[in-house]
Amino acid sequence: MGKESVGITASKKNDFSEWYTQVVLKAELADYAPVKGLIVLRPDGYSIWESLKDTFDKKFAQNGIRNGFLPVLIPESLLGKEKKHFAGFNPEVFWVTHSGENEVGDRLALRPTSETLAYTLYSKWIKSWRDLPLKMNFWNTALRAEIKATKPFLRTSEFLWQEGHTVHSTEKEAKKEVFKILEIYKNTVEEELAIPVVTGKKSEKEKFVGAVFTTTMESIMPDGKALQMGTSHFLGQNFSKPFEVKFADKDNVEHFAWQTSWGVSWRLIGAMIMVHGDDKGLVLPPKVAPTQVVIVPIYNSDEDKKRVLEKSDEIKKQLESKSIRTHIDDRNELSPGYKFNDWEMKGVPLRIEIGPKDISKQKVVLAKRYNKEKTDLGFDEIEKIDLILNEIQTHMLESAREEAKQNTLNISDYTEFKEKIGKGGFFNANWCGKQECEEKIKEETGADIRVIPFDKENKEGKCIYCNEQSTSVPIFARGY
Repeated sequence: MGKESVGITASKKNDFSEWYTQVVLKAELADYAPVKGLIVLRPDGYSIWESLKDTFDKKFAQNGIRNGFLPVLIPESLLGKEKKHFAGFNPEVFWVTHSGENEVGDRLALRPTSETLAYTLYSKWIKSWRDLPLKMNFWNTALRAEIKATKPFLRTSEFLWQEGHTVHSTEKEAKKEVFKILEIYKNTVEEELAIPVVTGKKSEKEKFVGAVFTTTMESIMPDGKALQMGTSHFLGQNFSKPFEVKFADKDNVEHFAWQTSWGVSWRLIGAMIMVHGDDKGLVLPPKVAPTQVVIVPIYNSDEDKKRVLEKSDEIKKQLESKSIRTHIDDRNELSPGYKFNDWEMKGVPLRIEIGPKDISKQKVVLAKRYNKEKTDLGFDEIEKIDLILNEIQTHMLESAREEAKQNTLNISDYTEFKEKIGKGGFFNANWCGKQECEEKIKEETGADIRVIPFDKENKEGKCIYCNEQSTSVPIFARGY
């Protein structure tokens, strides 16, 4: 099989959508399932998700959050308890109506989100102030009907995610939790995936259905579209009242609890692919790469093969002793050039090339995936690879930050806004706070208010649409 048949054939710049799909499939992160709208995670794709899961679990545990499990089926009668919340999801819900040939009676929803189910249970578990705070996280799948415009990791009918649900005795404590979780999300995405994000609040129109307010982190993709990377919601008592999540305080006086919910999904993997990938394929940040270093031995004779493989194995053990995930590509049927292209497509951060001449010179050739730089590294410097991987992680975030900066525009003229929005990007623009203006901008340009950054209150400027006094400077963008 020639490399032409397996390489990426679409250009990231000229055909972003096709390029993205090819990278997902050919880098073997995921594949399409037999049912439309669903995908199957392959081992490398799942490994990246597991890496994120491990990091989040450690940070959640430090914050007193424990994991639980929820079933996938939710009775329709429960969903109807918070009617406004349910109405927001109803068009996307899959329903189970039969068990074998028999009707189930109360229809069962395949979980679009778990608030109603979790809070029905919380109302049983919480009786006293001693039961609070209750902090639980669930690693679930969620199902929402996405049949028309599906895209792996970004928009599918079933997706992996984590959803956290906490209960508190005071409004202040619950709000503190909302912002604490958002900070965990921001730090993890930037430190692990090397993707810069902007944090802030959603507008009233764009907030989570049923929430008092929604905080969000948003990122700009290379094609100029925004991607919501995660949300953390202050639910107030909007769910505790209909679901009777109550507690008796120290004086035995009963109160409704204060609640939060928050989540991220595997669309984080989609964002990583888009932000860092290139025309050769995937480019993985070292922290989440299933394989961080691949060793490609080069030889032409059995004698050389023995020497090169022995040295390769020695280097592999040296790296693994430092917990660096390392693989030796000893496939005999493939040429070194084919292997180089194959591992570049799969995005492995570092490639070590080693042949008989390299052994004679007591060195290896080191190839960095993210910037294609090649350098020699002495056998006595192998321990530096740990530092090199950390440098790659840092430089990838810096590069992504610079690209996001180039894709962000301050704009005050609505005519210019309409002319430029088609090219994509983050648009910082003054807004009066009126939903009417927000809806008109969406109708006329296709751009939403993606996030109102925490530090962007502004009463000096004029609304970009109606020219009245502004209240904030949100980021407008077209999104996924």
